Amino acid sequence: MLTLYGLKNCDTCRKAVKWLEAEGIAHRFHDLKVEGISAAEVKRFAAAVGWEALLNKASTTWRGLADGEKEGLTEAKAIKLMTAHPALIKRPVFDNGKAVISGFREPQKPDIRKAFGK
Repeated sequence: MLTLYGLKNCDTCRKAVKWLEAEGIAHRFHDLKVEGISAAEVKRFAAAVGWEALLNKASTTWRGLADGEKEGLTEAKAIKLMTAHPALIKRPVFDNGKAVISGFREPQKPDIRKAFGK
């Protein structure tokens, strides 16, 4: 089954949930803020989409980090930050154990439909 990782109060995540329901795609919502995420899962997502694409540098959480935390960024450091601060993960993340897609924009919908649809 498809798991949608996101934040309950994120507008994009809410749009993605509505779209999945309209498409008839069964899914489970994993609230990153409430349920958290393991470093192993973040590593798996990063391997699938690239750690730089997974890290949301436009977030208020990123802007709130100390400069020292943002400097000298490596994959390992980014994964550690995303695990500690799940709001740094570009949302939503669609995952069914075989395919992972991060983000939800109009051009991605055919890919999401193909990877996770009926």
